[in-house]
Amino acid sequence: MVTIRTRIITGMLVIVAVGFYYLINWVVDDLRPHYVKSMEESLVDQSVLLASIVEQVLDNNVIETGVLREAFNKANRRKFDAAIYDLEKKRMNVRVYITDNKGIVLFDSDDGMDEGKDYSQWNDVYRTLRGEYGSRTSRKIPGDHSTSVLYVAAPVMQDTLIAGVLTVCKPSGSVAFFVEKAQKKIIMAGCIIGFGVLIVSIALSIWVTSPIKRLTSYARAVRDGEPVKLPRLGVSSYLGRSEVGLMGKTIEEMRQTLEGKKYVEQYVHTLTHEIKGPIAAIRGAAELIDDTMPAVDRDRFLRNIHVEAQRMQCIVERLLELASLENRSGLREKEEIDMSLLINDCVKTVTPACDAKHLRCEAFVSEKITIPGERFLMTQAILNCLQNAIDFTPSGGNIYVTLEKVESTVRIIIEDTGSGIPDYALDRVFDRFYSLSRPDTMRKSTGLGLSLVREAIALHGGTVSIGNRQQGGARIEIILIVS
Repeated sequence: MVTIRTRIITGMLVIVAVGFYYLINWVVDDLRPHYVKSMEESLVDQSVLLASIVEQVLDNNVIETGVLREAFNKANRRKFDAAIYDLEKKRMNVRVYITDNKGIVLFDSDDGMDEGKDYSQWNDVYRTLRGEYGSRTSRKIPGDHSTSVLYVAAPVMQDTLIAGVLTVCKPSGSVAFFVEKAQKKIIMAGCIIGFGVLIVSIALSIWVTSPIKRLTSYARAVRDGEPVKLPRLGVSSYLGRSEVGLMGKTIEEMRQTLEGKKYVEQYVHTLTHEIKGPIAAIRGAAELIDDTMPAVDRDRFLRNIHVEAQRMQCIVERLLELASLENRSGLREKEEIDMSLLINDCVKTVTPACDAKHLRCEAFVSEKITIPGERFLMTQAILNCLQNAIDFTPSGGNIYVTLEKVESTVRIIIEDTGSGIPDYALDRVFDRFYSLSRPDTMRKSTGLGLSLVREAIALHGGTVSIGNRQQGGARIEIILIVS
């Protein structure tokens, strides 16, 4: 499956790659003409200057080339080393030839190579003799622009008459060198920019898809019936605050509506199932009681009715309390709770119950630790855990409560020396209405105590887990995240 992130990155890379390919080709192709234009402009100056020098030695419309020939001979013998950026220039790379007014070459600085030849049909000579601007570009090897030579001509004037033509020509090899250098730099810059665009594309894709991924995870959790809150959908992203944010809000509203209906159905069904037993017991006892029943039996049945009525009342009260917690979206009366003091108070509260069973309950609190939370809920959660430990610890046993801070977490550990929890029940002890028989009475509780603990701790942004100690007994660990 191709993800949105992959599509965004791929699309951006394709667009950038194609764009940069055509841009670089266009720039590189446009560089050479500009370099050639620059070189042609300088050759115009040279040709006009040299033509003016030659005009100084004209005699009756006859061009004297001796001075120019001697100058070029000396220039060609001169040694120099010019570093023009990355180009090292050690010899002259310019050619000059002069024709008369009929186009016959009188002087050629290239060792007189073409002297005596007719150049009257070449554009540089032909146009100049006609009073126009004369120039041309010719290639030594057809089809190879690197062998191009640029020719620029200027007239040699005798008063108002054209006595001849002086042409300055220069190979474009140096231009190719600079174009190649510029091309490498442009390609390098394009690669750097392309890499930058890749990084930006990845960042953009993460920026766009992260809210969608969080929303997808949230939708899956809702589908699986897990308790989950609507995640933050890109607070720093306009996208997260609009389309994706609106989608998340809509899903949350739909979840609340569906869960509300399901919630009522579940609780009605559960409550009906749980009070069937007490109602049946009360009904059976009531049907058996009559005036002829011995007083002892009648008192026993009346006690059963009272016990079952209390059990129903406890179930309803606990169920209402749990329903209230599960319908909460956050804490109400939030304050800074001194957990050290709260733990000690909870231990004092259960001390009478511990004394009645000859149990010892000890608190191990090494320092003052505070957390933000709702004091009543946190107290109820700790007391429920302690009551659970009291119920399953035989006479003469011990209960230990440890409060400690580990890095950015506060841990509350409640251990007992009872028989522990059967393996088959470890995954179910937090389920509503699941309860194990108490060792001393063999009676079950409402099965809502640990469910209340889990909901209360979840509202504080923490987790609770239960397991068995290696040396025997159960161990409940509450972990709260603090800044």
